[in-house]
Amino acid sequence: AGPSPTSSIHVYTQREVHGTVGSHVTLSCSFWSSEWISEDISITWHFQAEGSRDSISIFHYAKGQPYIDDVGSFKERMEWVGNPRRKDGSIVIHNLDYTDNGTFTCDVKNPP
Repeated sequence: AGPSPTSSIHVYTQREVHGTVGSHVTLSCSFWSSEWISEDISITWHFQAEGSRDSISIFHYAKGQPYIDDVGSFKERMEWVGNPRRKDGSIVIHNLDYTDNGTFTCDVKNPP
């Protein structure tokens, strides 16, 4: 038996996003898949603080529900604005702080 076929998802995010302290910023994440978007689609956002080697999960969407992870400084300040049916996994972070500097990663999985 050969390897099972996999179909990739292409995820698009902005390369750099700038915001001022105290304001809000939208972290946009759009994706494209050649397959239909299944009910089991999951979206996870990770954050790696500037100068840190560790990345933490700050948000995930699974089984049709958004979940804001109960860690870090984002939990009170995050808003889900995505819509997987429109191939959108975007979030908003409110009340920006200097400590929000870092790398945000959007990971989308669309199980067959």
